[in-house]
Amino acid sequence: ITGGRSNATITKFILLGFSDLPKLKSALFVVFLGTYLSTVMCNLGLIILIRIDPYLHTPMYFFLSNLSLLDFCYVTSTTPTMLSGFFQKPKSISFIGCAMQYFCFSSLGLTECCLLAAMAYDRYAAICHPLLYTTTMSPSLCVQMVAGAYISGVFGSLIQLYAILQLTFCGPNIINHFFCDLPQLLVLSCSETFFLQVMKFVIAVIFGVASVLVILISYGYIVATIWKISSVQGRSKAFSTCASHLIAVSLFFGSGLCVYMRPSSDISQNYDKMASLFYTVVIPMLNPLIYSLRNKEIKDALKRSKKRCVSYCHC
Repeated sequence: ITGGRSNATITKFILLGFSDLPKLKSALFVVFLGTYLSTVMCNLGLIILIRIDPYLHTPMYFFLSNLSLLDFCYVTSTTPTMLSGFFQKPKSISFIGCAMQYFCFSSLGLTECCLLAAMAYDRYAAICHPLLYTTTMSPSLCVQMVAGAYISGVFGSLIQLYAILQLTFCGPNIINHFFCDLPQLLVLSCSETFFLQVMKFVIAVIFGVASVLVILISYGYIVATIWKISSVQGRSKAFSTCASHLIAVSLFFGSGLCVYMRPSSDISQNYDKMASLFYTVVIPMLNPLIYSLRNKEIKDALKRSKKRCVSYCHC
């Protein structure tokens, strides 16, 4: 069943991962393992820091802590499978396991789209309506926005999961990727995939394009407001609060939309593998660094935490 089409129904898939680079296997494993461990430590560390420091108990850092949680879960949904594939020949996964991996991965990705849009609205409220910011971004609204992001992400992925479970696979069963992604499954299916192709595009538009529009509109108002600030220092400070978010948004949506807005018939497997590697492994590691290195409040919180640790040790 690993070759051409057959009459048998496929129940397992073979994930090739990076088996086409056997000479780099050990080096790639070390690099990806180091990246994964760094991602876990950075994101969990940022969550703990925001949790224990009262000065960071604001809407902006509430959203940031949820972004770190998403990035931690996001990278964990794919990277351990990829790492185990370096030492397992062949790396097989059941159809149900494949579908569930995509469901988890997709839920987290769609949730992150919504969360990044919510973070843009938070910056709009803070810069364009600073006097009403505390009232506008109330704790209950922040919780509702985050909960809405999670619910929307899960609902969007449940629709896709149901459609995936209706597919049949007659062979081949080889996925030239390091995890089960929808474009690769559509190419391998011997069922009619037009409906799922359309659904994939519609969901990408609803979550991807709509989120980008919300972000662009929010930043349109932000730029207009900042432009009215007479002080150069004031403008610089306002821009600095948005720079990290803009970088994170550009990296995430830029790589994601390149994969999911293209028809599966136009798929370039090596290209998609590299693009997927970027937004599933690299971006979750970069996000906490982007927000921390450019953020004075995070640096101050780290200093306060260090002082508390030193004081505790002396006691």
